[in-house]
Amino acid sequence: METKKLAAELGATTYPGRGIVIGRTPDGKKAVCAYFIMGRSENSRNRVFVTEGEGIRTEAFDPAKLEDPSLIIYAPVRVLKGNIIVTNGDQTDTIFDGLSAGKTFEESLRSREFEPDGPNYTPRISGWMKFGEDAPKGYCYDMSILKSNNGDPSQCNRYTFSYDNPKAGEGHFIHTYMGDGNPLPSYEGEPTPVEIPDADIDTFTDLVWNAIDADNKVSLFTRFVDIESGAVETRIVNKNQ
Repeated sequence: METKKLAAELGATTYPGRGIVIGRTPDGKKAVCAYFIMGRSENSRNRVFVTEGEGIRTEAFDPAKLEDPSLIIYAPVRVLKGNIIVTNGDQTDTIFDGLSAGKTFEESLRSREFEPDGPNYTPRISGWMKFGEDAPKGYCYDMSILKSNNGDPSQCNRYTFSYDNPKAGEGHFIHTYMGDGNPLPSYEGEPTPVEIPDADIDTFTDLVWNAIDADNKVSLFTRFVDIESGAVETRIVNKNQ
C-alpha cells in the first residue's frame, strides 16, 4: 500500500469522524500519537479534551447543553505501565482492565462491538503503543477496528493490525468513517500508511489540526514519547476554548 502524505490524507474527506495516527519520527527516536474528534450535531460539538492523570478524557464544554453523554463522554487515552491506550470510546477502559488482568489487546476487545448508534453503527477504533520490555526493539504498536458487517448489526467484524519495530518516518492512520453521508459509511481496509513529518510536537500538532475540516473538527490530542528515555510531550487543542 502506498504511503500517503499525512496532511493530504487527513483532509481527504470533510468527515473522517474520529481518527487515530500512530507512528515514529524520521530520526527514529520518538513515538508519535494523535487522536482527534469531530462532530456534526450540537451534542457532539459540545466537547473538549482535558487532562486526566497520564491520559485525557472528554467533557462537555457547556454542561447545560449536554444531551446524551453515553457515546461522547469517555477517556480516549490511558496509560498502563508506560504503555499508551488510545481509542474512540469507553473501550479504553475495557482494554486497560483486560491488559491489567493478563489478557492481550485483542482478547480485551472480544467483549466489545461497534457503537449502538444505528443506522451508523460507528466502528470502535483502538491503538496500543508498547515500549521497553513489552516491545520488540523498544517500540511497537497495535491497531484495531470493530465494525458492523457492511451496516448489518447482526455481525461484528473484528480486525487487529500489529506493527513491530515501526519504520522511522512512517505511521498508520485509521478513522471511523470513509466520509460524510447518511448513514455514515464505516471505515474500510487496513490502517493507511502515512508519512510522519520531520517536525517537533508543536509543528506536528498544527499540521494535524489545520488539515482536518474546519467546520467539523472539535478537539485534538498529540503525544511524542522519547523511546529511549520515556520522556513525554503532550499537546491538546480544543475548538471550544
